[in-house]
Amino acid sequence: MDSFVYQGGEMVAESVPLARIARDVGTPVYVYSLAALRANYQAFATSMRGLDAELHYAVKANSNLAVIRAFAAQGAGADIVSIGEMRRALAAGVAASNIVFSGVGKKEVELRQALEAGVRQINVESSAELDTLDAVAKSLGRVVDIAIRVNPDVDAKTHAKITTGRKGNKFGIDIDLARDAYAHAASKKNLRPIGVAMHIGSQILSLEPYRDSIRKLRGLVGELRTDGHDIQRLDLGGGYGIVYRDQSNERPFAVGDYMEMVREETAGLGCALSFEPGRSLVGNAGVLLGEVILVKPGTARTFVIIDAAMNDLIRPTLYEAWHDIVPSHEPAAGATLAATDIVGPICESGDYLAQNRPMPPLAAGDVVVVKSAGAYGAVMSSTYNTRPLVPEVLVDGDRYEVIRPRQSLDDLLAADRVPEWL
Repeated sequence: MDSFVYQGGEMVAESVPLARIARDVGTPVYVYSLAALRANYQAFATSMRGLDAELHYAVKANSNLAVIRAFAAQGAGADIVSIGEMRRALAAGVAASNIVFSGVGKKEVELRQALEAGVRQINVESSAELDTLDAVAKSLGRVVDIAIRVNPDVDAKTHAKITTGRKGNKFGIDIDLARDAYAHAASKKNLRPIGVAMHIGSQILSLEPYRDSIRKLRGLVGELRTDGHDIQRLDLGGGYGIVYRDQSNERPFAVGDYMEMVREETAGLGCALSFEPGRSLVGNAGVLLGEVILVKPGTARTFVIIDAAMNDLIRPTLYEAWHDIVPSHEPAAGATLAATDIVGPICESGDYLAQNRPMPPLAAGDVVVVKSAGAYGAVMSSTYNTRPLVPEVLVDGDRYEVIRPRQSLDDLLAADRVPEWL
């Protein structure tokens, strides 16, 4: 669903004008729609009916407590990659028994804290991690259920920086080495390898990489069972793409089509399934608002300098990512478009949110809306150039609330310590 539309000439989040939020809370500011979060979750939940399956929200996409709570209230678990994310999930109301701990570099102290908390499953990504986890489990007198993340060597045909399922990626254990890894795990008295996991990348728009990967894992499950392993779970990860650019051929598959493919490819396998969506649940449920500081005409194009910058939304700089950007006030029909760079005030040439973008006329004080910013936006922000972290707002119908206050400069400076000898 699209909860951000023009009504009466103004873009609204559900029933709240975005310009009102910008005026009341200030800019830059992230705004999320609760209705969109719920609708995205329900699309998955409905499509999963009839499957022996669970959904664990990938917290890394957006780790605000209110966002996690919104999904937990619908029945979602959590997929985490750090103890910090575990603490967030627990604080938001996710039961430890509904948390899956993934990640390529878990420290011993993190594994210990996860086991002490009682997380459902550890997804192990190396033989060295197997050894560390076994030692921790032994010290706690536990036998731990684990899955091993297998790298199926499938090209997800996504951006190089967010593909994770090829042999050249740091994630998981190569599928050619998987049987040895499971034998190694089975030799440990405090580990019980009962699952196979994968995650092949992010912003994936085609079903075929998933189909190829599931077929490879299905074959592996058969081999592992022949080897004597009691494989009960299949963790299929996430990575489902969303629309970032409305006027393009970027059309992700429907979640219902994905689940139908999963039904076909896992029929008769006898494994409980786990899905770990992140971006597809929150991406299009959020926007970033910025205010135009000034317009700077150039000979080749116009620069519109806004108060939102690369430290607030790094995706365009880091991934060359596209986000649709529109004024909060609906442009007049037939408005003249000009090649425009939407840039921030950061002292970096890479500080841009859009380049050479056809835009209607903008002026100082106008509010612009950076769409599809609910995933990997606020969660990847920084305080570069001593710019405080921006607030986050959650809209529910005709009401809204600040779910993360704007960081003050005093708060930011208070985090530093100057030695007495200076």
